[in-house]
Amino acid sequence: MPVLAWPRHGIARRKPILNPLRLGAAALNQTPLAWDTNRRHILAAVAEARDTGVGVLCLPELCVTGYGCEDMYFSAGVQQTALEQLAEIVPETGGLVACLGLPVFYEGAVYNCAALACDGRLLGLVDKQHLAGDGIHYEPRWFHRWPAGQVGALEVGGREYPIGDLLFDCGGVRIGMEICRDAWVADRTGAQLARRGADILLNPSASHFAFAKQLIRERFVLEGSRAFCVSYAYANLLGNEAGRAIYDGGTLLASGGRMIARGPRFSYADWLLTSAAVDVAATRQARAKSSTERGRGVTAPGETVAAEFAYPAVTETGDAVSVSAGIVCGSLGIRSVPATVPGHPAWETGPHWKEEEFARAVPLALFDYLRRRRSQGLVVSLSGGVDSSTVALLVHLIARLGGRELGLEQLAGKLGYIPGLCESLSAASGNAAFDEQARRLVGRLLTCVYQATRNSSAVTFAAARTVADAVGATFLHWNVDALVDQYVATIGSAAGRKITWDQDDLALQNIQARARGPGIWLLANLRGALLLTTSNRSEAAVGYATMDGDTCGGLAPIAGIDKAFLRDWLEWLETTGPAGIGPLPALAVVNAQQPTAELRPAEAGQTDEGDLMPYRVLDAIERAAIRDKLLPVDVWQSVCPTFPEYDRRQMGVWVERFFTLWCRNQWKRERYAPSFHLDDENLDPKTWCRFPILNSGFERELEELRRQLL
Repeated sequence: MPVLAWPRHGIARRKPILNPLRLGAAALNQTPLAWDTNRRHILAAVAEARDTGVGVLCLPELCVTGYGCEDMYFSAGVQQTALEQLAEIVPETGGLVACLGLPVFYEGAVYNCAALACDGRLLGLVDKQHLAGDGIHYEPRWFHRWPAGQVGALEVGGREYPIGDLLFDCGGVRIGMEICRDAWVADRTGAQLARRGADILLNPSASHFAFAKQLIRERFVLEGSRAFCVSYAYANLLGNEAGRAIYDGGTLLASGGRMIARGPRFSYADWLLTSAAVDVAATRQARAKSSTERGRGVTAPGETVAAEFAYPAVTETGDAVSVSAGIVCGSLGIRSVPATVPGHPAWETGPHWKEEEFARAVPLALFDYLRRRRSQGLVVSLSGGVDSSTVALLVHLIARLGGRELGLEQLAGKLGYIPGLCESLSAASGNAAFDEQARRLVGRLLTCVYQATRNSSAVTFAAARTVADAVGATFLHWNVDALVDQYVATIGSAAGRKITWDQDDLALQNIQARARGPGIWLLANLRGALLLTTSNRSEAAVGYATMDGDTCGGLAPIAGIDKAFLRDWLEWLETTGPAGIGPLPALAVVNAQQPTAELRPAEAGQTDEGDLMPYRVLDAIERAAIRDKLLPVDVWQSVCPTFPEYDRRQMGVWVERFFTLWCRNQWKRERYAPSFHLDDENLDPKTWCRFPILNSGFERELEELRRQLL
C-alpha cells in the first residue's frame, strides 16, 4: 500500500486532464445481510466496469450489507463482517476508482459510509451528513450524522484510513460524494465539495420508488452538475430489497448541466451498469468562466486524500453511452442480459406514465418477494372483481416484462429452487411461442381460487375464470355455503336465537368472508405457496375488509394504491397496456361490473360504493384528512368544490362516515399483511401514517361538522 497524502483544505497536487474519462454508475439488486450474494453482484459490476473502460464507478448506498438491515446495524458482528467484506472487495478494484457503501462503527456510534477504492487500494471513507428520517426511513435510529468539515482516522485491517468529510484526488481528478439525502437538502454537501475543487461528484443512493420520483432525482443530478460545474454519477439499488420498499434503479450520469445517460429502470437483472465519457477539462473550463466559482479549493474545510492513478484511455465523446446488465450465477458466473437503450422510454413522459410505473414497479417487487422467501408459488382468492384481478395480473406482468428482458428461461432460473420450473420451459422463438411459454410459467406459479356462496353471481364466476384463463393461471373453484351454514347453526344454537339478516347483517357478511380463509390458507400451505391478500388502500382507510377473511395472506401487494386508480388501471390494461406488452381485452368482463363484495343476498343489490361512498370521493377525503391533516369541517370545505355534482349535505355525511370508519379501524391497518410503498401518502402504520388505535373518534370535530350541515 502506498503512503497517502492528507493535505488539509483541499490543497493537493493537480495534473492537467487532457483526455475524457469514462464515468459509470451501477444499479444492484441486493438483500440485507446476504453477504455472498451482495459481494458477487458488486464484483460482477466492477468487472464489467473494468472491461468497458470505466475509470470512476459509483455503486449504491450500503450495498455491502444491503440498505434494509434495520436494527442489525447495531450488531458488532454485522459491523465487523461489513469491514471484512470491504477488505475482500477492494483488491478487486484494480484499474478503476470505485465507491461502495457500508455501515461503520466509529468512536461509539454507527455511521452510514461510502468507501472509496482506487486501483485495488482503500483510500478512505466518507460519512453521510444528512440522514433520512421520514416515511419509511429510520436512519436517525441507527446512524449518527457526521459533522461537516470533520475528519478522523479509522483502523481497518491494521492500517489507519481517513474517515469523514473527505475529497479524493485520484490521478489529478478530484472526486467527492453526496450520499443519497446529502443531495436532497438545501445545504447539500456537494456545494462545499465544489468549493474545494471537486471535478466529479458521486451519489451512492438507496432511494425508494414513489410515483414520479425519478423526475426529482433527475433535477438534482442535472442541477448539481450545472451549478457545481462537475460531472455527476447517481447510482441506486434495484428491486425489492427488504420487503416493503421498491428500488427502481434508474442510474443517472450528467456533466456540466447536461444529462448524458439514464440507465433503465425496473430491471429484473442482478446488476445493471451505465457508463459514458465525461470531459473533466471542459467542466474545469466552465468553472473558470463562472465568477461565483473563483477561488475555490482554498478555504473550504475538510481534507483531500491524494493517490496516483492512470485512467483507462477513452477516445469517444460523452454521447457514446454504454449499458450492460447481467445475472450472477454460481461463483461469479455471469450471464449477460440484453440491456435497453439508455434514455427516457416514451412511456416515461407519456400520458399514462403512472399506469406504466405501477405495471413495472409492483410486479418486480412481487417477483423479488417471492424468490427471497423461496415460496413455491402464489395463491390468490380470485373473486372476479377489480382487486383480485389486479393481483393476478401482476403475476402475468412478471412473466411478460421479466421474460422480455431476461428471456423466460433466465427469469425462471432465478426461481430455480422451484422443482421442475425451468424444465417446463423451452427457448421461445417468435411472439406466439413466447406467449405460450409465458402462460406456462404463470400456470406453474399462480393458482387462483373462486370461493362461491349462494350470494355469488354467475357474472363474477365467469369474470374470475376469464381472467385466470387469459393469464394462464391454474383455476380452481369451490363453494363454502356448507361451512357458513354450520357456523351460523352452531353459533345460533349457542346464542339461543336464530341469526337473521334483519338483525345480524354485518355478522352474516363477515362469516362468509371468514369461511373462505381456512381453505385458501390450507391450499397455500399444501403447495408451499405465498398467499396474496387483495385489500386496496381505499378499503384500508375505512376498514372495508373482513379481518381473517379477505385480509388473509402473507403479502398485500396493492394495499398501497387506491381503488379509483385500480379501476382506471384495469381499463387502461384492457385497451392499451404497458409499452412493449400491449392490452388484455379479456378484462372487459371485470371492467363492466360495479365493484361489489357479494356478501348480501342478490336482491339487496349490494355495491361497494353503496356501502361506503363513491371511491373518488373517498380517496379525496382520505388525502385531505390523512395526507393534509385537515379536521372534518376543513375536509368538507375543501372537497365540496371538487365534486359539485353532489349536494354539500351529502358530502358532509360522507366526510363524517370516513372519519368514523377511519378511527374505528386503525387496529385493522395495524394487522394488514405487509404492503409495497408506492407513494409518500401511504397508510401503512410502519411508514407514513401513525395513528392511535384508541382515540376520541373526532367526537368534538364531527359535532362541529353536523352543526355546519344544519
